[in-house]
Parts: sequence; C-alpha cells; structure tokens
Amino acid sequence: MKRKTLYFIAPRQVEIREETLPELGANHVLVETICSAISAGTEMLVYQERFPRDLETDSIISGLRGGFQYPMAYGYAAVGIVRETGRRADKTLRDKFVFSFQPHTSHFITTPDSLYPIPDSISPQTACFLPNMETAVNLVQDGAPILGERVLVLGQGIIGLLTASLLSEFPLEKLVTVDRFELRRQMSTIERYANHVTSPKALDPNSTNFREQALSSLNQGADLTFELSGNPEALNEAIALTAFSGRIVIGSWYGEKQVQVHLGGSFHRSRIKLISSQVSTISPELSGCWDKSRRFDVAWKALERIEPEKWITHRFAIDDAIEAYRLLDEDPQETIQVIFDYKS
Repeated sequence: MKRKTLYFIAPRQVEIREETLPELGANHVLVETICSAISAGTEMLVYQERFPRDLETDSIISGLRGGFQYPMAYGYAAVGIVRETGRRADKTLRDKFVFSFQPHTSHFITTPDSLYPIPDSISPQTACFLPNMETAVNLVQDGAPILGERVLVLGQGIIGLLTASLLSEFPLEKLVTVDRFELRRQMSTIERYANHVTSPKALDPNSTNFREQALSSLNQGADLTFELSGNPEALNEAIALTAFSGRIVIGSWYGEKQVQVHLGGSFHRSRIKLISSQVSTISPELSGCWDKSRRFDVAWKALERIEPEKWITHRFAIDDAIEAYRLLDEDPQETIQVIFDYKS
C-alpha cells in the first residue's frame, strides 16, 4: 500500500514523496488521515531553516524523535480514521476517528497508545486544533491568572487566539490583545465580545502610539503578559507594558532568531518574572495533581466550547503543499489556520 508524505528538503522547499507503507504489525493499527493542521510557528521555522541543529525534534512524542535536519517529515496534528488493526490490536478501534501526533501524511501505522479518540461532539477539523489547545491550556496554567487582573496577550495567531479565548472565561478586569495583522485583530475582538468580555479593540503594535494605547487600556500596566507572537522584539514590548511585580509568560519559540532583551531600564527595578512555558511538560508546581491525560481532558472540553474550526482560513490538498507553505511564508497576513484536507 502506498502513502503520500510531506518532506521539508531544503530552506523553503517541500516535496511530496510516495512511499510504501510497512507491513502492519500485530500490535499496530493503520490510520487513514482525514486532515492535518500546519503549525504556522514551528513549521515555518523548519521551512525557513531557522531551527537549532542541536535540539531534539521532540523529546516526548515518539513519532517526532531525532534532530532538526533535512530531509525531514514533520507535523504534529493529524486526524484520521482507523482502517485496519493488527492481529493483537484492539479490534474495536476500527472505523474510529482518532487524533495522533504525526507528520503530514496520507496514512500512518502506529500503536494504539499513541491515538486519542475524538469525542463525538467534535468534528475532525476541530480535533486538528488539539495540540494548540493543549498549549493554550498549559500557557494559562503557567500564567495562573487571578481574579480582577489586567492581562495582555501579544500575538493573535492560533495559539494567541486560543489563549485569549480561555482567558476571556476568567473574571479579569482587563484583557487586551495585540497583533500586527488586521485579520487576526478582527477575529480576536469578535471572540472576546462573543464571550462577553468588556475590552478595547485588539491593538496594532505598529501604530505610532501603541505603547500609550496599551498602557491606557491596561491602567498603566499588565499584571500578567503572554508573549505569543514569535517575534523576539515583542519581548521588550512585554517588559515595557508589564507592571511592577508582574509576570511574563513566554510561549513563543524563536528558534535561531536572536533575542536582544533590554534589561538595563525599568526591568532592573520592576521585579517582573519571566516564565518559560512549553507544552511538552507540566509545571512542577502542578505535577502533583496534573498529568498529560488530565490536561488533554481539559483541552477537549475547551475545543467543544470554543469551536476553533471557524478560524480555518485555507484548506489545501497535500499535493498542493508548496502553495500552502508559500502562502504562510509570503502572505501570513491572509491566514489564521491552514490545514491539509486529504479528501480534496
């Protein structure tokens, strides 16, 4: 049996390879992919060759072990249907809709323990957002918003939109979002009003009086700031806009982009806390009560409430992958979430 798999082969070059699937093992299952989501953050670092050579692709997800190097099959948001089960695998899995952390490929063989059954209330397209929603849940948990706080979210890509959506469920005094792209600012504003959060319009960081607008909206500073833009320069904006003794949760992965952080000004006396947040692990402060399974349960329920499928702006067949990545690279202002539809 043949499958089509996407490979990153060189900077700004991808190709689709037709491969022969290995024989189905006794304890394995065969999944036919329905859709998979492109990560506009991590995958664009891979596409643009901005990844660190000495970092493991993922130390937790078995299907993504190894280093960042070309050629590379990558991706981690695949939804499909179980078509075959091995001799000793659970037969009840057949014809079930499942999520798995897999590269972009039309079919894959894996073990049942790497599959996440999709609740009946969630569509396959919504299920593609599971990794990003788990990331958003992790970010909010690491930030630990407090009743009545003023919160700032820099970046309204998918991670930012999901994080702001979760934050809008909290009884905050203020929730201010920021993005340089108009489409994302519009979606951010619509989402917060839908959740009955009284908040100003999402702000443009490129406007001439951005800092003044932000500080005014936040009553002179955020108690809690999330830096989710992927832009290293935004970290200095986060420091400038965070109040005394505030917290900055850094969820962006900058890859090999250099970060010049201005620590010589007000930061030195501000007692601001910089918090590194990454979804592969759970904060040690929470690990006594929380594990990955519990966090996934929260993420599924959040997906059902928020319904992020509305943020899919583009659907491509896997054979049109070159066009999909070119769009994200050259015209990111036109996109929010791009997915591959394997039924196209």
